[in-house]
Amino acid sequence: MLKFFNSLFGRVVIALVAGIVIGALFPHFAQSLRPLGDGFLKLIKMVIGPIVFCVVVSGMAHAGDLKKVGRVGLKAVVYFEIMTTIALVIGAVLAYVTRPGVGMNIDLHSLDAASLATYTEHAKSLKDTAGFLLKIIPDTAIDAFAKGDILQILVFSVLVGSALSLLGPRAKLVNSLIDELAQVFFRVMSFIIKLAPLGVLGAIAFTTGTYGVASLKQLGMLVVVFYASCIVFVAVVLGVVMRLAGFSVFKLIRYLREELSIVLGTASSDAVLPQIMRKLEWMGVKDSTVGLVIPTGYSFNLDGFSIYLTLAVIFIAQATNTPLSTHDLIVVVLVSLITSKGAHGIPGSAIVILAATLSAIPAIPVLGLVLILPVDWFVGIARALTNLIGNCVATVVVGVWENDIDKARAHRVLNLDSDYRFVPTSTDLDGEAGHANPAHAV
Repeated sequence: MLKFFNSLFGRVVIALVAGIVIGALFPHFAQSLRPLGDGFLKLIKMVIGPIVFCVVVSGMAHAGDLKKVGRVGLKAVVYFEIMTTIALVIGAVLAYVTRPGVGMNIDLHSLDAASLATYTEHAKSLKDTAGFLLKIIPDTAIDAFAKGDILQILVFSVLVGSALSLLGPRAKLVNSLIDELAQVFFRVMSFIIKLAPLGVLGAIAFTTGTYGVASLKQLGMLVVVFYASCIVFVAVVLGVVMRLAGFSVFKLIRYLREELSIVLGTASSDAVLPQIMRKLEWMGVKDSTVGLVIPTGYSFNLDGFSIYLTLAVIFIAQATNTPLSTHDLIVVVLVSLITSKGAHGIPGSAIVILAATLSAIPAIPVLGLVLILPVDWFVGIARALTNLIGNCVATVVVGVWENDIDKARAHRVLNLDSDYRFVPTSTDLDGEAGHANPAHAV
């Protein structure tokens, strides 16, 4: 029991429960705790860009063979598209089977269009495919980091990593500098992650205090169906994929329980990106594969987000009694395959991407998005959890596909073998001494 209270996982769980209690008993005070959650996420976002840059550049520079890097990247993208398509189809199928919006009979004239103004403004930039492609190219390298646009940072990082790889020994000093910078930023992250319980407390208390414990009753069916969809996707789809790769998705989830508990409280997977990468490397996945697949997946492999896209679109159509043809459904899936890319980092990304998707389907009223605003935070928790698990599974699968994983080691780690227990480095979760590099394993 003492071990539980002293662990990050234990402290986050306690903060989670405490936040719910405070929100239920002292709602006004709970709402004032919002800065704790917002501040924690801002601290995380402050260092995510530099960490992604250092990890991707270092991984590519040390990989040596650019053909191999390109091969890994291509396999990752193919895998991402397959999983995204499956996720979109699952959302659509379950929406039709459960019919969460049927019977609501919403009158569009009764909805407040003003609440959508900010989101639809962001959505305008996603309607034009050429404009979207240009958007992933930063105006300047500094601008990408200043805005915290992960996709733009990734493009710049790939270019720099490719250049260093081609320069070989001549870039030795630059490679060493980037490696050292990575350690510095990981150390900074170790400071920030200790504040996770406070961040979770603030986020949960504010949400419970604002919407109430019974807030899930409003549009509850949509929330329940979405959570069920995510569970089906993780347990069945990702479970089968992991089994084909020779592993258990449930053991992987158990191994990542601390990181998942932070995502549960903050509804953001940004907070655990560095620790996730370290743990996958500790499992035995080659660092160059981890460094390429995970950051890319944050923008291109949004499984939970994809499920929500089709589910929410059909829910709005059902709630507003809007008939959908087979052609409309096909358009929803095809448009979502494009608009979901790069959603990471866009303010109110779920609503923004939904607005962009609906704008391509005149039959469905964009104003219907007002219906799901009250529950967006709640479904955001499952979105973030599913996205993160999906990206971790993708890394393992690509590692197996490319023979970049030590399978024997991975099994021992996932089976919680005491000799292969993850020991944080001074730059990881609790700042303790140790090694998180598989090359230094016990």
